[in-house]
Amino acid sequence: MMASISPKIASSCSSGQLNSDVLCQALSTLRGIVESCYGPFGRLKLIHNAVGGYVLTTSQSSALLRNLSVSHPVMKLLIASVLNHVSRFSDSGLFTAILCCNLAENAKQLNVPSSHIVKIHKHLLNICLDYLTSEECSCRIQIDFSNSKTLLSLVRTMINKPTCMLTTKEADYISSLVLKAFFYTIPSVIGDHVSLGKMQIVPIEGQSVSDSCVLSGILIEIFSSPSTTVDITKLTFGYIKIAVFNVSMSGDVVDSGNGTWEVTPDFSPEDESLAQLLKVGKQLVYDQVHLVLCQRVIHPVLKQYLQEQQVMVGDRLGVALMEPLIQMTGAQSISSYYHPILPNCYGIIKNLHIVKFGFKQFLHLIPNENKPVCSLLLCNRSEAGVNELKLVCQSAEHVMRLTLKEPLAVLGGGCTEFHLATYVGHKSQTVTDDKLAELGCSRSEYGIVADSFCRSLQRTASSLEHDGGENFVDTKYSHRWSVLPKMPLHTDWSEVFSRCACGLYTAEPNLNWIVLGNRAEIVSLELPLERPSGYFPDQLVLDSYSVKLNALHVAVETANLIVDLRYVIQDQN
Repeated sequence: MMASISPKIASSCSSGQLNSDVLCQALSTLRGIVESCYGPFGRLKLIHNAVGGYVLTTSQSSALLRNLSVSHPVMKLLIASVLNHVSRFSDSGLFTAILCCNLAENAKQLNVPSSHIVKIHKHLLNICLDYLTSEECSCRIQIDFSNSKTLLSLVRTMINKPTCMLTTKEADYISSLVLKAFFYTIPSVIGDHVSLGKMQIVPIEGQSVSDSCVLSGILIEIFSSPSTTVDITKLTFGYIKIAVFNVSMSGDVVDSGNGTWEVTPDFSPEDESLAQLLKVGKQLVYDQVHLVLCQRVIHPVLKQYLQEQQVMVGDRLGVALMEPLIQMTGAQSISSYYHPILPNCYGIIKNLHIVKFGFKQFLHLIPNENKPVCSLLLCNRSEAGVNELKLVCQSAEHVMRLTLKEPLAVLGGGCTEFHLATYVGHKSQTVTDDKLAELGCSRSEYGIVADSFCRSLQRTASSLEHDGGENFVDTKYSHRWSVLPKMPLHTDWSEVFSRCACGLYTAEPNLNWIVLGNRAEIVSLELPLERPSGYFPDQLVLDSYSVKLNALHVAVETANLIVDLRYVIQDQN
């Protein structure tokens, strides 16, 4: 009996999406969610679906946005844009989302044609990028790899996330470990083609953060007690031979290769596959291999045979360990056990230990010579804490690699955003008639959009304040200063201000502060803005230069796309 066929429903086409109350409410809701997570004092989010299952605790943009369920197509576009940025740069996802929402929401309230808003936004973005890439930029810091102070500041800013639940001392300790592990991955000998090594991150739940450490080599978790028949002390120090397989050695026929099997009635493919595995095992023993590692599963019979022959076995390694393992040992991945193994497929390590951390046991593979491979053992008291710590350390490593290519950083804590808002505000007051003609807008329209752009930058930076404090901007450096809530009036300035949000400047008698929201703040600032000296304090808040530039670009371009949207066509089938 044929199933009934329903007719295809025509796609829906809706216009004026930016002006719809549904979209405006969605933008406001998303902004509220990400704003509340922003910065070191951001609030955590518990994400749980309606039918039960795993509860996610996070304040990270990558975890948060991937697990948010949205239905509006414009919101899907915004989240996809932010996640694409995070997948490439690993940081500033919340900043990108907040700035994009602020720009799009503010644009709705302007009595300016959307085409003009888009053109002016692009022009203002270029002003920001030109300034940030110029030598005159006062919020750009040179990273000196011969001095760990600024590097530690950059890493500490990324590590200091609320879900990690670290004290100041613990955050400093983890930051130093991440930096140490990153230095491990830089080859000691630089040739024509430089390739960074690998940093393996091993999370351990239930241990003190102070138990975290960096080890040279690779840790491979052992899920069962190692066989007592293998005596590690008898292995040759400095020359332990390793074979690495990336094919399943479970003995299943489906894992034995492609093609058609033609068999007689008394033939057993499983027995033949096991016989072939044992043949490979005999070759490994004959070639004096000490350790056999497999990305997938090893047949228990083959595993027992190898252990009886004093060969250690490790399986279920997963794909993530394969690249650092091959890089460290010099082995070649063996992709078939139906062909003889060539001698150059084997790798070498210096030594091998069985170590225990918490409730987990590991094989510790120690490399021969100074191989740029290490393991960062991360401990934390809770599952949520150790998972978030692993995420931020992975992001920190990625940002360090980007910094190695472009050794620059920008001031954090919202100071760069306040500084940019000031710079753009001054530039907008001196726009030429030729530029206005090129943009096709009036001077008043340009001023309205520029003011909205500056307010969006300032509001994004102000989202770092979560405890009801007041945001101020100084008239000398144009940095953000946070004041405790309910501060008594007529309090002496030395009791109100201590350091700016990025930590670069301390309060001085000759500084003037203006509360954020006062329209006189831009015209009151002193130009040219002073550049920072060569001395930097220990507790400096820094953001990655390349990450911030791309985040700024993505936020403005995505907001422009939302502002310029005319129709949304949705398939209803």
